[in-house]
Amino acid sequence: MLICLTASHKNAGFDMLERLSATADDAGRRLIAGHESVQGAVVVATCNRFEAYLDLDAPEGDSPVDAVHGAIRSVGDVSGLEPDELRASFGFAHGNAVAAHLFAVASGLESVVVGEGEIAGQVRRSLERARAEGTTTPELERLFQRAAQTSRQVKNRTGLGAEGRSLVRLALDLAESRITDWSATKILLVGTGRYAGASLAALRERGAVDLAVYSPSGRGARFAASHDLPAVARDDFARAAAAADVIVTCTLAEHHVIDRALLEAGAERLAGETAPVRTLDGGIVPEPERRRLVIDLGLPRNVDPDVAGLAGVELLDLETIKFHAPMEEFGSTDAARDIVRAAARDFGQVGEELDLAPTVVALRRHVFDVLDAEIARSRARGDDDGRIEAALRHMAGVLLHTPMVRSREHARAGRQREFIDAVEALFGVQADPASSIAAPRAETPREAAAGGDAPSF
Repeated sequence: MLICLTASHKNAGFDMLERLSATADDAGRRLIAGHESVQGAVVVATCNRFEAYLDLDAPEGDSPVDAVHGAIRSVGDVSGLEPDELRASFGFAHGNAVAAHLFAVASGLESVVVGEGEIAGQVRRSLERARAEGTTTPELERLFQRAAQTSRQVKNRTGLGAEGRSLVRLALDLAESRITDWSATKILLVGTGRYAGASLAALRERGAVDLAVYSPSGRGARFAASHDLPAVARDDFARAAAAADVIVTCTLAEHHVIDRALLEAGAERLAGETAPVRTLDGGIVPEPERRRLVIDLGLPRNVDPDVAGLAGVELLDLETIKFHAPMEEFGSTDAARDIVRAAARDFGQVGEELDLAPTVVALRRHVFDVLDAEIARSRARGDDDGRIEAALRHMAGVLLHTPMVRSREHARAGRQREFIDAVEALFGVQADPASSIAAPRAETPREAAAGGDAPSF
């Protein structure tokens, strides 16, 4: 049974999302350890959402309440949030509603900016992380593979995503009212990840040329070299931040990388490097107040809100951006939701059909039936020392080994239909649905006698 726990910009505050996002890397393994029925977990954590997709060892129709409570406790243990607080905020889906929700998320229909393109890659990387941690299952693989396919269909068949929508672009659109000339604007980019690349591309599209990058993790030089812009050294970060007209932050740092003290220290350094302009009587001409914009795209927050207390500094963070998100384009959105609903129905209908266990059992039975017939024939011809029988059993095990490995690979990749069709085309074998198994079965004596070369499914 598939279930989903979800907290997003629609039902949770950014403070909670910040806490959940900061601890997402540990959540998958803890979710599996938190309840015996949780067989697999994929966690999707972005700046706008935290979602746990769980595969339960429970038949459809059984109550998942105990597993849900265990999952919430596990998330609370990891994030330091109280279970009651999480229960009040988390949304819940189970059965086929899980597919409908994930497909909508991956297609950008649940994002702050409807149709934004980054979410599909974030969903894909969530699955990759679960694979690396060993927390995924064949059913979760199938779910996320189908989500990726649905996302591509929505992008190709509707207008959503065609204009490169994203939080980055929305933030820069909001900044347009503060910037008169991007080509004359001094910009500091803080971060070197995927959002940094998207931010850099969007800034250059607007005509920005005076750009520099700083990385709290020390990867700035490599990013700068690959994107043809200067890198700011750690010792010069405060000065560069104070000198910038616009700062865009998008790091995964779990602490503030910019605060009021840093900007004040940078301003003092700049003042010490610049000779004051004096009047004829020796007085100092005050500098005009600079308007500076800090765009914080990080979650956890990269920028301490106290920077807004500095004269001339305006902070544009995710919570502010959320309130300015554009209305949905109803025509494209309706068409996209039709695609999502159809994909979710199809996912539910083919779930049982694409269970590979019956096909694997049928293939093994077919091979061992042929093996038994050949052994009987060899005995009738005088295989007194049993060498022919031993060779035949060894050969059967060797021949089955690759199909068994491929079955697991195809299940993990959500490509069960390819394996089922191949077995039927090559061997004429069709699965008996009644042979589906819910737990590993013991080897039969004749399979054991084959030498263990054919792994059990």
